[in-house]
This record gives sequence, C-alpha cells and structure tokens, in this order.
Amino acid sequence: MSLFKARDWWSTILGEKEEFDQGCLCVADVDNSGSGQDKVIVGSYKGYLRIFNPHPVKPGDEVQAEDLLLEVQLREPVLQVEVGKFVSGTEGLHLAVLHCRKLCVYAVSGTQGNVEHGNQYQIKLMYEHNLQRTACNMTYGPFGGVKGRDLICIQSMDGMLMLFEQETYAFGRFLPGFLLPGPLAYSSRTDSFITVSSCQQVESYKYQVLAFATDADERQDTEQQKLSSGKRLVVDWVLNIGEQALDICVVSFNPGASSVFVLGERNFFCLKDNGQIRFMKKLDYSPSCFIPYCSVREGTINTLIANHSKMLNVYQDVTLKWATQLPCIPVSVKVANFQDLKGVIVTLSDDGHLQCSYLGTDPSLFQAPKVDSREINYEEMNAEMKELQKIIREATKTQDILPESEKQRDVTVMAEVSPDLDEESQAIDSEVKAGAVPSVTVKITIQSRVSAQKPSLAVCVQAPLAVTCDQFVFDDLEPDSSETVVLSVFLKENCSPPELEGTCIVSYNIPTELNPEGIPRVSQCNFSLPLKLVCFPAQPSKAASHKLTIDTNKPPISFVTIFPDFVDPSEGDQANALGFQFLAGSKTTLLASKTSQRYRIQSDQLEDLWLVTKELIHRLEEHFKKQNCKDFACTFSGSIPLQEYFELIDRHFELRLNAEKYQELLSERAVQFRAIERRLLTRFKDKTPAPLQHLDTLLEGTFREVIALADAAEENQANMFQAFAKLKSATHLVIMLISLWQKLSTDQVAILEATFLPLAEDTQELGWEETVDAAVSYLLRTCLSKSSKEQALTLSSQLSMPKDTSRLKKNITLFCDRLAKGGRLSLSTDSSTHQAAVMPGGCGTIPESELEERTVIPGSTATFTSHGQTTKQKSKP
Repeated sequence: MSLFKARDWWSTILGEKEEFDQGCLCVADVDNSGSGQDKVIVGSYKGYLRIFNPHPVKPGDEVQAEDLLLEVQLREPVLQVEVGKFVSGTEGLHLAVLHCRKLCVYAVSGTQGNVEHGNQYQIKLMYEHNLQRTACNMTYGPFGGVKGRDLICIQSMDGMLMLFEQETYAFGRFLPGFLLPGPLAYSSRTDSFITVSSCQQVESYKYQVLAFATDADERQDTEQQKLSSGKRLVVDWVLNIGEQALDICVVSFNPGASSVFVLGERNFFCLKDNGQIRFMKKLDYSPSCFIPYCSVREGTINTLIANHSKMLNVYQDVTLKWATQLPCIPVSVKVANFQDLKGVIVTLSDDGHLQCSYLGTDPSLFQAPKVDSREINYEEMNAEMKELQKIIREATKTQDILPESEKQRDVTVMAEVSPDLDEESQAIDSEVKAGAVPSVTVKITIQSRVSAQKPSLAVCVQAPLAVTCDQFVFDDLEPDSSETVVLSVFLKENCSPPELEGTCIVSYNIPTELNPEGIPRVSQCNFSLPLKLVCFPAQPSKAASHKLTIDTNKPPISFVTIFPDFVDPSEGDQANALGFQFLAGSKTTLLASKTSQRYRIQSDQLEDLWLVTKELIHRLEEHFKKQNCKDFACTFSGSIPLQEYFELIDRHFELRLNAEKYQELLSERAVQFRAIERRLLTRFKDKTPAPLQHLDTLLEGTFREVIALADAAEENQANMFQAFAKLKSATHLVIMLISLWQKLSTDQVAILEATFLPLAEDTQELGWEETVDAAVSYLLRTCLSKSSKEQALTLSSQLSMPKDTSRLKKNITLFCDRLAKGGRLSLSTDSSTHQAAVMPGGCGTIPESELEERTVIPGSTATFTSHGQTTKQKSKP
C-alpha cells in the first residue's frame, strides 16, 4: 500500500447503479467561457449527461449544488463524449455525444442568473446523424489538414469507419481482416488513423487512402459499391505488439515529432510516427487506463497509468516517478485546470465515483494547545453575550434579503387609450385587405416612488393585433420620477381579433441593503381597445345566417345613448338598428326591440357576433351602473349554436391534419434531396468521370417540389392561424351564452374559460382539440358526473392529436346537456355538491314564425324569443 494518497480536492457520486466506461469522461471549456477553466463532462450508460464545474471542498463538506452546471437524461446510452470544433461556420467548441445508433452534437451555453441562484446552463442540439450500424467508439481531428474545424470518425462494431464532415456524412470504409473493434485514435501530424486489430497489431491508415479506397470486404452492400471508387484500402504501417490494447493516445508536445502511446494488457508502448518503437515498459500489474499529459524535460513524456489495485503511477518515459493510492479503480483518467489550479487529476470509476485530486502528502498539523491559567470572568462573558444577542435581534428586525411588501407599489404603470382613432394611421405592414387600416394611440406612464434599476417595458396585444413598438428600455428611475411612452395599436393580420385587450408589463430591480444589485420586481396593468379599431359603421342588413337574442330586465336603450361613436346624432331616438362592418370579416347588425326588452345580433359569420355582443352587454352594464341601477341583468333563452361552432372546430382540425401531411411530405422530399446530393457529390469527387444519369435533372425537380411544399405549408399555417382566431372568438361567444343561459357565477365562468380557452397559441405538438377534450372529459367525470361509476374512470395522462373531432363534439354536447339538467361547475369532487335545482330555460329551440325573418327593419315592432327567429306582434293602442 502506498504511503502517499491522492489528495481529494473535489469528489462526488454520480446517480444510482449507473455504469461508466473509458469514453464517458471528458474535460474541456465546453461552454466557451474564455476563462481557461475546464468543465468535467460525464455520460453514463443509462443516458445521463452531466457537466460539472468543480470548486474546492473542505474535508467532510458536501459538494455544492452550483458545481453541477447541467444534468439531462438522453434517450439512449452514452458511449463516448468529446469536445471539439464540430459545427461549421464557427470555431467555438461543441459537445459530441455518441450513442449506439446516433451521433449528436450539442452547443452548451450559460446565461447569468439573478440574485444568488447562480447561472443557468442549457444544451441545444445543433445536428445529429442516425447511424446505420452499431457504433463502438469515435475519434476526431482536422482530417485532411482542414483549418479551424474538426471532423469525426466513428468505428462500428462490424469494422466500418464512418467519417462525418460536421453536418454531412462523407463516406464509410471497412477495415480489412476485421474481427473485433479496438481502440481508435487520430494523428494530425501524419493525417492517419491508428487502431489495434484482432491480430494484436497496431495498424495505421492514411486519411487520403481511406477517402479514395474501395472496400475490399464482401460485407459491403450494393449502395456502397456505387458510391465508392478508387484503389484498394492499404495499411500504412503495422506493428505486432503480441497483446490486446486497452487504449491508444497520440500526443505531440514537441513540434518536430509526435508519439503514439499504446496501453496493452501487460506492457506500455511508445511508438514514433512511422510505427517504430521508441520505448516500452513491462508492467507488473493489470492496468485500467492511462493518459500522457505533459513533457517536463525535453525528449521525455510524463504519463499517468492507473491499475486494478487502486494505484496511480506517474512515469517519465519508463522511469517511475510517483505512486499514489486512489479510493477506487478508475476506468478513465484526465488532467484538467480549475480556478488557477493546473494539473488536477480527474478520475472516473465504473460505478460513478468522480474525483478531482492532486498529488502530495498528508503532514500532521497538530499542535499542543498552550495552557491558559487565566481565570474566567463570567460577568463579562454574560454582558458580552447579551450585547451580541441584542445586535442579532436588531439585525433580524431591520434587514432582509427581500424588500418588504407594501400597500402602495414602488413602481406603477398606467395605460391611457385615446378615445379617438389616429388622424393619420400608424399601421405598419398590415395584411388587411381593407382600404385604410385605422390605429389608436395608447399613452403609457411609469411612476416610481423609489429608485428603480434597469426598468424595461413590454407591451403585449394578442394577434392579429400589433403595436408599432413593443419593447422599451429606460435609464434608472430616480425616486418620485416618471417616464411616458406613446405607441399605436392596429390590426395587422387579415382576420378579426378574439379580444380587444392589451397588457403593459414593467420589470425592474429594487436594491436592498443586503443585495445592492437589486431584486427583480414586476408591475403590470391591462387596457381595453375600442371596437371601432376593427370595424366601422355600416348600413344594417336585413338577412343573416346567424342570429342571437339577448333578453334584459330593463326597457331597451337607444343606440344613440350607448353607441354614440357608431350612430349619427341626427337620427335621434329612432335609431334601433345599427350595422358594424369588420375590417377583416362580415357585416354584423344590432337590433333593439321597441315593445320588448330584447336585443338581436345577427351576422353571416358566427365568430363576428362575439365582439358586438360583448360590447353591447358591457355598454348596457356601464349605462345602468351610472344610473345606480343594481338589478340590471342579461339572460339568454335560446339554444346554443353548437352545430355552427362544430363547423369551425372541424375547419381548424382539418388545417392541423394538412399541416401534419405537409410536414411528412417535406421530410420525405428532404431525405430524397440529400440522397441525390450525396450521389452527385460522389460522382464529382470520382477521378474517373462517369455520366450523371440524369441526377442533375432529378435534383432540380426535387428542389422545386421542396419549394412548392414549403410554400403550401406556409400558406396552410397562415390559414390555420386565422381559423384558430375565429375558433377563439366563437369559443368566447359560446362561453358568454352558456353563462347567460345558466346564470353562472364569476368562479364558474372562470372554470368555463379555463376549460375551453386553455391555450394562447396553437401548435402541432399541443393543439386546442386534445386539450379541450381532456378538460371537458375531466368535468364530465367530476362535478358533472351522474354516478360514482363515471368518477372512477381514469383519464389518459398523455395528450396526443386525435384522429377526428367526433369525441370532442360528443363531449361538448354532453357537457351542455348536463348543464341544462341542473349540473353545476365546481372544482370540488364531492358528489354532494353536484346536485342543484334545474334553472328555467333549456336547450330546446322556441318555435317562431318565419315571417319576421323577411322584414326586420328600423321602426318595425317585433318581439324576440329566440336567437334564430322573430315573431310579429300587433301594436297595442
């Protein structure tokens, strides 16, 4: 046993029952920090990838959580990790991860965190290669003498060398006489690959020979025969070492020559560039791993060799210079630089013991304490203790790492919307086909009572609305100061918006005594946009495809009173019909009955009814609120327009299916395009000219198909965006009608909105249909369930795109039916709360005369009883 143990500088245990091997450890400045400080990258056979930034740890202390920069679980076992210049167009370092059937290259980056939470690190997949053969190991380097980038060579289990020129697969060659894979290394000085074959021979193959060689093995397929051309694969030099090799390493500490180190089962070899032996050392132990790390004296090289006796030996050529004891048997060893400490030894065992250590001894630092015969004054000690406790109590009362919450916010933001549209429109790049697209000015004021650092303002409106500028950055705000900005909102996309609302969000930092850089805080406010931003007055329409009737408990109000911005004042109180022409929609007509307390909204498009209906109810509530009328209420007694609503759902889902088809077709054409490119590249690289066999024509045709499919997919995406906007508007309308129909409370309306409007944006991965179906199914099995048997049914935990919308439409219909029969929305699962009295009104349509549909004009007397029809009544004297 060695008298000198490796001094533990930092160590940790990785995972539970994970396995590691020789290629699972790598050290490099993988995040390109530029500080020269290495990071430790470790991959495991369970698919975990971890990146550490070790810091010194005192004996007995645990490793800090900040030392683990990143931990991610990949889907496949990690065979090997390497760091190099693997991405074209940049000389930054990237991480290459080798799996059994895949090669992935990632970019590791870090963002500076706030307060004391540390930095945040993430990996981004730059590209990946799916391998046709099972991989064993890989090596990298500037193959062919390229400058500023590294190429990758992967050795498969059946002896094929697959070379990748970064994002592109170059070629593959079988090694002659192959039986089992061995270690693989690359020598940049001779531009050759060095491996150890099953014949126990060290073999070297030139890169140029591999590039122009023809596979001589019979295992090559027909496709490989077509792609390859040239001469037979010939080995550059061979050296018989008489034993299997554990690892190969090529180093060049001297500019004039490089050395090839081979670690055998019982011997250690050092070879020259041409395969001649420089020296060899017979080992009296079984080695596990090694690494040549430096040249202390000219002409010599220092090497670390670990063995299965938990020993780490330091050799200078063949001379043993140091031996130290390790806590475990390492399968991989590296040398790294951490925090101005160079030459730290990093070891990894097969069970996940990762240790950073240095060489040295453990001297005894014990010193006998001096005898202190001074008597203890207990009164002074008690007085000092009381004084210290007083200081601690005062500190805990007055200081805190976070500022205390106050009734009045430190920074407030207010938004003021102009009552009139802009005289000169500020719309930019609007796609609306209308002649003039209006805009409205929004004035935003930020007031600060205290000092606020790094304030920034973000203004958000839902598409298809847009703002002229959505981001503002200000200088630090002084106490009792303010900032004002002015912007304009306009309709950008060619469809009506589902909401006329916006949000202002101000982020800033408030410094405290213990945190002078500031604590992040946020303040926000909402603002409403006028209806005339998206529509303008028009002549009322007599006929329409969709009609709704809203009942009230008060006499109808003249439109001159509640819609002064849309009605000409000269019409007086006779204006009981009003038309709204949407910029990107149809015409919507609003009618008021003179003899009944009802209003009718009608339009050719179901979604265009929403904004007018919402505005009508809002203005009626505001009107009666100003008159101190507290018992005003709106109700809806007609049938919910589910069939028209289902048509919008089917249209949106059809576009989602089209998007999926376009994506599959684009993927197929892209694979075909790359395959043709590879064949053409092989033909162009061939020294012997050969006919193209119309490959150029096929390439051009495939390119045109890719462009056409991309254009069609882009157009489908735009149509899907408009369909989703229409679906959201119709959903808002259905929610309002259900709430008026069943007289739902505010909490119940919130449940409805969370159920039918769960997504702000619609994507292929998580769409509206599957999300709403899951939410409605949950309500049907909880608060709207008929029996305990329905409550016992389990829902799927995974959301996936359905094949059709039949299940969704069935659940929505059942949802409305349960509400009509007395069901009540609640987040409680108690079955006793589900029962309620049936409210008056139902889903059945009230029959009415068809005569009124033909003549609905201003000045006529009509009574509205349902959303789809009207009935004439005789005027009472």
